[in-house]
Order: sequence, then structure tokens, then C-alpha cells
Amino acid sequence: MRFQRYLTGVAIAALLAGSAVAQTAPQQPAAAGTLNPAAEQAPPAAPAPAPQFQMADGVLATVNDSVITGFDLSQRMLLLIAMTQVQPTPENIPAIQQEALNALIDERLQLQELANYEDLKVTDEEVNQEIAAMAQEVGATPEAYLSYLEAGGIRPQTLREQVRTQIGWQQLVGGRFQGRARVSKGAVDAALRQLSEAATKKQYLIGEVYIEASRVGGQQAAMNGAAQLVQQMVQGAPFQAVAQQFSAAPSASRGGDAGWVVAGTVNPILQAAMDQLEVGQLSRPIAVEGGVYIIYMRDKRDGAAASLVQLKQVMIEMPETATEAEVAAAAQRLEALRPQLTCDTMLQRATSEQGLLGADLGEADVQNLTPQFQQVARSAAVGTISTPVRTPLGLHLVAVCGRRAGGVEAPDPRAVENQLFRQNLANLARRYMRDLRADALIEYRQ
Repeated sequence: MRFQRYLTGVAIAALLAGSAVAQTAPQQPAAAGTLNPAAEQAPPAAPAPAPQFQMADGVLATVNDSVITGFDLSQRMLLLIAMTQVQPTPENIPAIQQEALNALIDERLQLQELANYEDLKVTDEEVNQEIAAMAQEVGATPEAYLSYLEAGGIRPQTLREQVRTQIGWQQLVGGRFQGRARVSKGAVDAALRQLSEAATKKQYLIGEVYIEASRVGGQQAAMNGAAQLVQQMVQGAPFQAVAQQFSAAPSASRGGDAGWVVAGTVNPILQAAMDQLEVGQLSRPIAVEGGVYIIYMRDKRDGAAASLVQLKQVMIEMPETATEAEVAAAAQRLEALRPQLTCDTMLQRATSEQGLLGADLGEADVQNLTPQFQQVARSAAVGTISTPVRTPLGLHLVAVCGRRAGGVEAPDPRAVENQLFRQNLANLARRYMRDLRADALIEYRQ
């Protein structure tokens, strides 16, 4: 709950201050309109009147044996607006309503699933502690915090119910899937290798909002909703809070924080948009298959200037004047030997066979290698052995035994492991929710 609590606090702090919270990036010429700079701290202002919704009375939907009423939906819409600072307009009310209804359906399914675990009970004290922590982070007492929401038409019980369900659901997911979400050493090592290799490429620190078409009524509805969100964020709605409430991307729980994205690893349509955005800019809606993205460019960095590789080799000495037949025979011998070699065994093997020379070339900048070795060093995966490489000195098998970016701090293995664990847990939780929805009887009343 900690990060979500912070995001909620950001939005409510802005409400209590009577001013919009800006995105934390330099102001730049806009791709979709410049994000507003942070407003000066203002004295607390009176809350805006609660928006009026023309909601149908009675039951709007049933989720198995649980009902969602028009009052439930209007309360959740008011809370969604308060948390995101997205101002209701005739154009965006349908999107807010749909998002609030989806959230209520998920919450009803979560409550029904929690009821199957009698030993998992969230106490009033746990709820009070969470709300107190939310209030403390914006410099308010719990009473003032809830009173402000109530002045905007939101019952305190609405927030308490949502907090209670979120605490219980996180406890259930954590307890049920913690073992399955654990990360193997091999997965951590692979991620560390990928990070080291990616450090030489251009990278983008982005925030993302993904509107899934199937959840909002189709691709055009997703485009319209995304356009409204862009407009609201340009006018001051905090990106993180909007992402948390509206985004269907895995990063939604982190306020849309997608971290550093490596050039060439994303959808080409998104890549093109990221190339055009300057730091501090918000993209226009970007249509992709299945939905629409909004990208916020938080930072950019070029790849490290130096790419360092650890190389070992086995070679057959051969002058430049060697005949084609001699080169072919040497190549055939090395090709037969290659499947038997690894970075750990190749030097020992070279010393045990006549006519072979082995050498540990150590760590070197790729740019300082001979042209014949540069291609292998840049393209070969760590731990692989090249095909025979011809140089003026002879014929070589080159092993890439390590790669890292020069001048870049090595990633912390524990931090990488924790990140992978959180990703695994989030993926398992989403799959859990999809299964609950697939098995549920959900009926909508007109």
C-alpha cells in the first residue's frame, strides 16, 4: 500500500493546497501541451462543489450475488475524481464512469474471494492506521483528511471500504503467491547481463498510461478517453495519480513508472514517439493494437561511451601467405573443437592439444579491438564461442565471457531481484483477477 498511499497523498495534498500539482520535469515545448509548472503554495481553499451526476437509481449491476447501485457508482466516481484531480466534463464523464464501474466490479470480486479465507480479516485498526498514514503524508490529521473528502460529497465509509479491500487483497496475493513469485539466481543473472548490455544503448525514463480498449468499449472510446486525460494532465492533474487510477499497464500500481526503457525493445510506434519527446513532455494519445498509450518523458540518457568485454581465444597460428587449403583445414579443426569449448575450459583445452594456442585477453574496450574481433564482441551473446575468425596472425575462436558498460555503475543484484519479484507478484495478481472475472456472473441493468 505504501506507494499507492503516496500517490493518493499527492493528489489530496494538492486539493488541500487549493492548487494543481505539476509533473516533476522541466518545462519544455510541448508535444501535447506543456505540463504545468508547480504552482506556488497557496492557502487552503474551500473545496469545489461536488460534481453532479445523473445516475440511475437502484441496481446498476450484479457481480455474482453482490449488487452495485447508482449510489455506489457515484461515490466511486467522486473518489476517483478527488484522487486524480481529473475535472469532470461532458466529454470525460463516460470514461470516469466506466473506470469507476470496472473498479467496483473488481472490488466486489476481491471481497467475495477474501470471504473464502476466514483467517484473513482486516481490522478497523489496520484501516485507521492506513488512513492516518495517508493523512500524515499530506500534513493533515485523519479527521481533516476525511472531512475534506466529505465536503466534496464523498462518504468516509467509501474510502474506508476501498482501503479495507486493498489491504486484504494485497495480503491474500502476497500470502498465496509469494513462493511462486520468488526469483531464481539464473533469472537475476540474466537480468543483470541484459542491464549491462543495455547500458550502451540509448535509454528513456518514462511514465506510461495504457487505456485497454476492451475495458472501455472499443478503440475509439480508448482514444477519446486518452485525449481527455492528456488534456486534464496538461491542465495540472498529477500524472502518477491518473496512471494509478486509469492505466491498465502493470506499472499502474507504481503510478505509471515504467523505469528506464532501452531503445529498440518496445513497439516501433512507441519508439518513434519517445524519439520525438523531450524531457518533461507528454505525448498525444498513441494508438497501438488493443489500446492507447500516453507517454510522459521523465528523462533520457545516451548509452555509455565505452562497451567493455572480457575475451578469451583459441587460435591456430597461420601466416597471411597460407594457402586456401591450409586455412580451410584449420577452420575445419576449430569448427570440430568449438562445440566442446566454454569460457571455463577453452584455455585448458588449448594447452592440451598440439598446434593450438590459448589466451585470456582480459577486459577491453570494444573500440580498441582489431576490426575482426569487434564484430564478435558487439554481437555475440555472453558465454558463446565465435566461428573461426581470420586475422593476419592466424585463425581464432573468440569467446565473449563478459560484457559491461564502461563508467556505468553496476546494478545492485538485490535491487534487481526485488524488482523481478514485484513484477512476478503483480503478474500473478492480474492473472488471478482475470480468472475471477472469467468465472463470475456479471450482469448489467439498464
